Amino acid sequence: MARLIIFGSGDIAQIAKYYFDTDSEHEVVGFTVDRPYINLPTFEGMPVVPFDEIEKFYPPQEYMIFVAISYAQMNRLRQLKYEEAKNKGYKIASYISSFCTYRSQYKPGENAFIFEDNTIQPFVKIGNNVTIWSGNHIGHHSFISSHNFISSHVVISGHCTIESNCFLGVNATLAHQVRLAEGTLLGAGAVISKDTEPNSIYVPPRSVKLDKNSYDINI
Repeated sequence: MARLIIFGSGDIAQIAKYYFDTDSEHEVVGFTVDRPYINLPTFEGMPVVPFDEIEKFYPPQEYMIFVAISYAQMNRLRQLKYEEAKNKGYKIASYISSFCTYRSQYKPGENAFIFEDNTIQPFVKIGNNVTIWSGNHIGHHSFISSHNFISSHVVISGHCTIESNCFLGVNATLAHQVRLAEGTLLGAGAVISKDTEPNSIYVPPRSVKLDKNSYDINI
């Protein structure tokens, strides 16, 4: 059992602690954040220490770190803290839910956060610092590069490539052999059938309010 420090003190850090506590061999023993963001000395009943002094409290020879940050700045903030933790000499933990159908023969990279009910097919490769929320389909022979965030119920068809620092919104769909260029943002429900452009945003047609009362509709 490895003793683990979680970077973060928000919802994702709280969720990460729950998953590591209930579905892993890691023992969460504390939290760390940048000094200006320490509001309370404890979080989830455990100490919160400043990241700039973390080595004094939790030496890298004895503890691992998991960076539990959202997709802020197109995952670049999580990337920054992941790289800073590595530069401090820490080994980086990953979490793969035991309720995930992980059929690829390739293990994900460091700081993976892979939730329940995901289907990850054979020959899929996943880089470092990738979050895959619950209920997604990752098709065969696809490659997910480092520093990405895939939200829920996304369909990635076979032989797709997700370059770094992308965000895929809820219910986004990628056709076969599509490449998302670096920094692509897909809004909820976006359907992508062609390669995207770097640092681009794709959203589907928005829902419109009809000039009718729902009680007048026979469904």
